[in-house]
Amino acid sequence: MNVLWDFDGTLFNTYPAFTEVMYELMNNKVAKEAIYKELKISFSHAVEFFGLDEEQVKVFKERERALSPKEKGPFPYVEEVLQKTNVNVIMTHKPRNEVMAILDYYDWHKYFSEIVAGDDGFPRKPDSASYRYLHKRHHLDLAVGDRLLDIIPAKEIGLSTCLFQNEAKGADYYLQSYQDFFAVIK
Repeated sequence: MNVLWDFDGTLFNTYPAFTEVMYELMNNKVAKEAIYKELKISFSHAVEFFGLDEEQVKVFKERERALSPKEKGPFPYVEEVLQKTNVNVIMTHKPRNEVMAILDYYDWHKYFSEIVAGDDGFPRKPDSASYRYLHKRHHLDLAVGDRLLDIIPAKEIGLSTCLFQNEAKGADYYLQSYQDFFAVIK
C-alpha cells in the first residue's frame, strides 16, 4: 500500500503543544479545549476566530518552533504502520526544516520516500496540486489526515481517504488508533 500522510495531528501529536502555546499567548483567557477545537480546523481559522493580530501570529510561530521535538511526539502504533506499508510520502504545510527536525529526532526520515513541505511552492490544501504531484510519482492508494482539509484533495484525484481521530463525514475510512489500521483499511 502506498500512503500519503498529513503531518501535524496525523503522524505526530502536535496539537497539544500548539494549544499550549496559543493558550499562553492569549494570557490563559480562553479554555484549552476551545483553542484545540479551532486549531483542528486550521491554524488560519483559529487566528481569525480568536482575532489574533500579525504580531501574535509571529510570536506563536516563534514559540512553536522553539519547542523540542520531544513535545511533538508520534502517535502510538503509527511507526508499525509505516514499517508495513510499501511507500509513504508526506504533504504538509509545515516548513521543511521543522519537519526534518522532528523526523530526525525520532529517526523516521527512513520511512518516507518524499516530502512536500509548506515552503516547496505548492498551493495550500485543499488545492490538489501537491497531491497530484505525489500521486504521479508514487502511485498512491490512500491519503490519511486528521482534518477534512487533508482528504478533499485526495478525493478530487481519486484516492481512498482516511480520517484519523475525526468523525466528519466524507472519508472512506475512520481510525481512532493506528493499532487498528490494517483491520480498518482493507
